[in-house]
Amino acid sequence: MGQSGSNENANGLLREFYPKQTNLSKVTQEELRQKLELINNRPRKCLNWTTPIEVFLQEVSHLD
Repeated sequence: MGQSGSNENANGLLREFYPKQTNLSKVTQEELRQKLELINNRPRKCLNWTTPIEVFLQEVSHLD
């Protein structure tokens, strides 16, 4: 899956929580943080069934 497909998939995951007609101005920072945490801890096929947060942490661990 290419980067564009991954982006569309991420948008779809957000839509599970916030349908298109949702007034996002009423979503609190804490609620958004909780939803993003759920999404970033969800294994993805395009990441060989690892989670985005695992991939991120592995990448930044090489920067030390």
